[in-house]
Amino acid sequence: MIRSFRHKGLERFFLQGSRKGIQPKHAARLRIQLAVLNNAKSAADVALASWRLHPLTGKLVGHFSIAVDENWRLTFKFNSGDVELLNYQDYH
Repeated sequence: MIRSFRHKGLERFFLQGSRKGIQPKHAARLRIQLAVLNNAKSAADVALASWRLHPLTGKLVGHFSIAVDENWRLTFKFNSGDVELLNYQDYH
């Protein structure tokens, strides 16, 4: 289950369907990714090849990243089987 968001626009999209605060072209893919993340218990549950799941390093050690589109990613961490600190960002 998704417990917390860092990106308020993504949180609004998840809870209310509002595209304000996200890239509109990402809406369909984000909807699928958020549904999967909401049901995920571990990183293995989101390890689809096209999403390019990988662990992050440096100041984001313990977090994972999945590809949304181009340089855009969802980053998050698991805590007791829940997704936390979910962020939507272009970090490249």
